[in-house]
Amino acid sequence: MSGKKIRMGQGPQDPDKGLKGADTDREAGRSVVMTDPRKEDMMYVEAVKNLRTNLQFTGADIKVVVMTSCFPNEGKSDLTFQLAKELGNIQKRVLLLDADIRKSAYASRYKVGKKIVGLSHYLSGQARLEDIIYSTNNEGMDILFAGTMAPNPSELLESKAMEELLAVARKRYDYILVDTPPAADMSDAAIIAKWCDGVVLVLESGRVGYRLAQKVKAQVARAGCRMLGVVLNKVDMQSDRYYGRYGRYGYYGKYGYRKYGYKKYGYGRYGYGGYGYYGGMKEESEETGGGEA
Repeated sequence: MSGKKIRMGQGPQDPDKGLKGADTDREAGRSVVMTDPRKEDMMYVEAVKNLRTNLQFTGADIKVVVMTSCFPNEGKSDLTFQLAKELGNIQKRVLLLDADIRKSAYASRYKVGKKIVGLSHYLSGQARLEDIIYSTNNEGMDILFAGTMAPNPSELLESKAMEELLAVARKRYDYILVDTPPAADMSDAAIIAKWCDGVVLVLESGRVGYRLAQKVKAQVARAGCRMLGVVLNKVDMQSDRYYGRYGRYGYYGKYGYRKYGYKKYGYGRYGYGGYGYYGGMKEESEETGGGEA
């Protein structure tokens, strides 16, 4: 980490000039090769494709999507990266915006072997927008890295420069996936959500309690952003025969077909299960109690 203190700033005065296109990015050297460490898994790929389809069916007005979780290491960033790739594969123009300027891992995880500038540099006035968006070796996908860890992340994310950046990105991209820090103990996701169209919450199976998931949902609601749904991640297929058929991101989710039956929590009312791909989050009741989400 650099010893240089990140200061508040407003970014370039005309951020619209910063989005020129992938070819220009490559000519200027603003391109990166991202090496995916995940081993090939067709079940996983099909699961992400289903998630992509469900995102498309949320509506044409859903372009800027917050991807968050309750805790670290629930698989949110990996899922965001894979979803961005799959959207690019169907000729969508996608920006993966890493907004975790507290502790980002994209550059190291995907073995980006070059010095980069990112979001914290732009928001603190140390870089222009045209300097921080990189084309990648994945079709249709650009990335905006988080940049240097900042001591004042909430203040930076709440600045006018962040609002302007998202407004400008809407003009170029079909989808902007905003990867934020976990939302249980930090306000960053809710801060950004007020400028976004929807939120996807990634939950690790068996780790997150129902009340905590509802707390995060309430934070998003206060920001005026729509909760698109929940992805149940890291399902233990050995412990439940209904998960075994469908791969790691099981279709049903813990509140899906098996536990609460077909009519109320299965396909009919909440899509692929209340806590499956994009199931609605049911308010707490006598049936749900305070169980695990």
